Amino acid sequence: MFKITNEELFNALYFCTTEEKVDEIIQKYPEAFIDENWAPLGGNENMFGIVRNQQSSPIAALVEKITNSIDAILTKKCLEKGILPTSNDAPQTMDEAIKLFFPNYKNWDLKQNRRKQSEDIQILADGPPKNTSVIIYDNGEGQHPNEFENTFLSLVRGNKINIQFVQGKYNMGGSGALVFCGKKRFQLIASKRFDGTGNFGFTLIRQRKISESGENRRSSHFEFLKIDNEIPNFPITELNLKLNGRNFTTGTIIKMYSYQFPTGYSGFAQDLNQSLNEFLFEPVLPLLTVDNKERYPNNKVLELDLFGLKRRLEDSQSEYIDTYFSEEYDDELFGKAKVTCYVFKPKTEKHDLKKSKEIIRSRFFRNNMSVMFSINGQVHGSYTSEFITRTLKFNLLKDYLLIHVDCTKINPDFREELFMASRDRLKHGEEANALRDYLGKKLRKSQLEEINRRRKETIGLESEDTSELIKSFAKNLPKDSELFKLLQNTLKLEEKKEEKKSTPNSINPKQEQKPFLPQRFPTKFDLFNKKDGINLISLPKNGERIIKFDSDVDNDYFDRTDEPGELQLSILKVKHDSKTGGDQAGEQTEVSALLNIAKSSPNKGTIKITLAPTEEMKVGDEIEIKASLTAPGKTFEEIILIKITDKEAPKEDVPKEEEDLDQIGLPKLQKIYEKDWAALEARGIPMNRKTVMYPSSEGDKLEEIFINLDSHVFLSHRSKLKNEDQIVTAQRKYISSVYFHTLFLYMITKRRNYTISRDSNGTEQDITIDEYIMDVFDSYYSDFLLNFGMEQLMGALEE
Repeated sequence: MFKITNEELFNALYFCTTEEKVDEIIQKYPEAFIDENWAPLGGNENMFGIVRNQQSSPIAALVEKITNSIDAILTKKCLEKGILPTSNDAPQTMDEAIKLFFPNYKNWDLKQNRRKQSEDIQILADGPPKNTSVIIYDNGEGQHPNEFENTFLSLVRGNKINIQFVQGKYNMGGSGALVFCGKKRFQLIASKRFDGTGNFGFTLIRQRKISESGENRRSSHFEFLKIDNEIPNFPITELNLKLNGRNFTTGTIIKMYSYQFPTGYSGFAQDLNQSLNEFLFEPVLPLLTVDNKERYPNNKVLELDLFGLKRRLEDSQSEYIDTYFSEEYDDELFGKAKVTCYVFKPKTEKHDLKKSKEIIRSRFFRNNMSVMFSINGQVHGSYTSEFITRTLKFNLLKDYLLIHVDCTKINPDFREELFMASRDRLKHGEEANALRDYLGKKLRKSQLEEINRRRKETIGLESEDTSELIKSFAKNLPKDSELFKLLQNTLKLEEKKEEKKSTPNSINPKQEQKPFLPQRFPTKFDLFNKKDGINLISLPKNGERIIKFDSDVDNDYFDRTDEPGELQLSILKVKHDSKTGGDQAGEQTEVSALLNIAKSSPNKGTIKITLAPTEEMKVGDEIEIKASLTAPGKTFEEIILIKITDKEAPKEDVPKEEEDLDQIGLPKLQKIYEKDWAALEARGIPMNRKTVMYPSSEGDKLEEIFINLDSHVFLSHRSKLKNEDQIVTAQRKYISSVYFHTLFLYMITKRRNYTISRDSNGTEQDITIDEYIMDVFDSYYSDFLLNFGMEQLMGALEE
């Protein structure tokens, strides 16, 4: 006979705030925790490796728990409708499930409705701020005590593998959080079935370490509590478990003690909420993060609903987002994917450039994910900003571009090779490399190219290309020297002749553009350069063609949540070359079987699709397709005939022009004064009294070096000089020293193939060579160059 009942034991464990308190309960009631009352998690002590090899970060591990809660609620709704979740009558996708089970889901755009729904999934904080425990509650299907070992406590059972509308499959992802539960790995699981039948059951999971086992074991193992060979349980009507706005009646509640959050995490309603929003880019259900006054008595915001980063981005469009657009791809390589690019403003109206950048990083890039790959709204893998600088070569957009890749409709076989089973990172394999190359090629030619170019052109500074400084350097540089080769290899120099001056007759005046007046719904949809009769387009077997349509619809027409439109392609007729066969009706063939397609969202009235033939198409084949733009009560259509032609011949190399060292392609020297700072900030380039210089590169090529002549370092040095000659000499020395030291620091760093990162609140963050060199100059290096030239150093040696 135990001295404590099951109900008392649960309450004692649940209201422990830390793992140390749980340890005290175990010591206080040893008769309940004897060795015979512990069983191996997953039914096998060798499951330790599976648990350890789950998510690599504590936030990603929490997301798996939340995903299980979403699955549990959808499953409950399915059962309440009398539908077997594994049957063909059940929804086949998450999207279908939400529309069936929550017909009023669009009302969640209203805060009060979203908040009410979010209370069905709650993430609550407990314990002191520096030793936080996490409680996750869901109003889902719940489990009977005798089913715990087949559900919560099983691993790799595949309990949900035949349910199409849930995220989880193998019932192991949720165990990943165990390794972040303090030192003892305590986790309390409790549940009651949604229909009210059966008792409320609970168990405690812990890690039994090698030194504690008393046996000759090679590794630790996880185990769970059973009393009298069954899951402890007791009857309830409801329990006060300090949930937000309700008592516990049915569903599941999990408590993870002394959870190991990343450095810098404080409140749940801010820091954790923002992180979960990133990993849950577009969840199908909203949820609630809850802190308490005992932990943060001065915090006025303790509860916040959460509905994914996508909605936060689009809600923040006027304040933080400059523009966003999408591209839809349908390719034989991977199937279907939608890519959305969000471009941030370099500077907000309320803050300066530095503060704006800090806020953007904190609110939208907390986990260093610049490219997110998601399935059903949950991020399964990501790239850092190095994709933007190294693959896209849009360095100016490094800190101001977020790319979301929706992989929900990617071919299952390709998807399986793309992501790890832990659903928190990409595999390093052939499929991942192929997708990276594909995205790089497509996005470099997307609207990002124009956006990057616009940002480069927003300032009108005149460069010092013809300065005596650079001309002298170029003229005296031996062509056969290692230095010249170094410059050539790292800066991609091209020797060019002086450009021919344009004659007045050759100047084409810019045509005055009509203002674009966007409409909420289209009133027109016309093929560019449309002709009477059949519009024939030649498509080379090894190439692609861009087809443009003229419309007047809003840029966000394909992406907005409320009343979006769609560009649809369908096949009317397929005519194969006489050597291979006859005609084929469009209804029998999907467009994607014959053509690889990239559809772009509207951009100031222009809608583009890019077409390329699949391997199935042969030279001489013809395809008649219909492009349809949907609108309320009307559909606009255009018919296009596509003919597959011979492969295009490779382009011949253009003969190199004669060498002219006067025009060697060194980076431009830009002299900057205080009056220029605002223009630079419009490009996202920081410049103030503390800034000495900024090297601006495009991918691997150093294009410009901005030198601040109103920096504190130079102004302080200049104030000590006595006459104009000294000031002029000092300025020349300052410019030449900063320029050439920047040049060679950049070249050497690039030549040696260094990759650079720095610690940012416990997270390793990639930085570009530009940022590294700028930081070097801002950290007393420029002061050294001004005050300790070669003559001073030689003099010091002579002394």
